[in-house]
Amino acid sequence: MKKIILIMSLMLFSFNTFALSQQEKNDLIFMYQEEKLAHDVYTQFYKIYNNKVFGNIAKSELKHMSEIENLLKYYKIEVPNLKEGEFQNKELQKLYLDLLNQGKKSKVEAFKVGVLIEDKDILDLNKSIKISSKEIQNVYKNLLKGSENHKNAFLKQLK
Repeated sequence: MKKIILIMSLMLFSFNTFALSQQEKNDLIFMYQEEKLAHDVYTQFYKIYNNKVFGNIAKSELKHMSEIENLLKYYKIEVPNLKEGEFQNKELQKLYLDLLNQGKKSKVEAFKVGVLIEDKDILDLNKSIKISSKEIQNVYKNLLKGSENHKNAFLKQLK
């Protein structure tokens, strides 16, 4: 009986490991890097402006990265090992540099960049939620709530 349970558990684990579509895998890697982009930008803005909103949200983005990292590990997808300001995705690399330069102009511009990042994150999460498994959807929905809160915090600073 124990052998049957073990075999069934292994089959279930194997199914979960390989049940993701290539698009789901790509989305997980992309979302990890997108959360990293937010973290890296907000960390830089915190260093420049010493504003606690940037510091607090940067810490939150680390938690978001960790949630996605857990999924990547669970599904045996390699977690990108990247330095601060470094991205595998060329579009995110360019976006990081563009947004960083925009935000360096002034604190107001930095808050606007925060809104832009969170808007992009919300859009991308909503797209990914539609095609993802329930397990991944739950994480994405949690991240979505966080992004909405972050956007509101930045908008509050712009008033």
